[in-house]
Amino acid sequence: MTTSFLNRHKQNIFYGLLLAVLLFVLKWLELRLLIINHAFEIYAGAIAIMFTALGIWLALKLARPRVETRVIEKQVYVRSDRGFTLNENALAELNMSRRELEVLQLMAGGLSNQEIAERLFVSLNTVKTHSARVFEKMEVKRRTQAVEKAKRMSLIP
Repeated sequence: MTTSFLNRHKQNIFYGLLLAVLLFVLKWLELRLLIINHAFEIYAGAIAIMFTALGIWLALKLARPRVETRVIEKQVYVRSDRGFTLNENALAELNMSRRELEVLQLMAGGLSNQEIAERLFVSLNTVKTHSARVFEKMEVKRRTQAVEKAKRMSLIP
C-alpha cells in the first residue's frame, strides 16, 4: 500500500521536498548579512524563476503535437511487360466511341484541349464535348482520374 501511494504521489512529494529544500536554503541565506538587506528582491526573484520554470514545463507538456497515424489502402496499377491489348469488353461496357477513345489517348499524352483539336482536325468545342462524355461515361471528374481509370481498365497503354 505504501509503495502504491508513493508511486501515485511521486511527483507531488518531489515538488514538496524541493520547495522545503528551497525554503531551508532561503532561510539559511537570510541569516547571513548578504540577504538581510535584499530579502524581498531575492524571494520575488526565486518565486519568479520557479513560476517561469513551471510555465515552460506546462507549455511544453500541453503544446506537444498529437500524432495520428492513418492507413490508406489504394489499388495499385501494375503495368505488365507484355504488349498492350485493348480491352474491348470494357470499351463496349462503357459504350465509348472510337473518337472518344482517341481523345482519351491524347489526354493521356498530356495534350491540352486546343492541341487535341488541332491534332484531330476538329473544333475546340467538339473536343470539350468528347471530354465531357468520357468523364460522364467513366464516372470521373478530372483528366487525371480518367487516365488512371482507363489504364486500369486497359483502354489506353
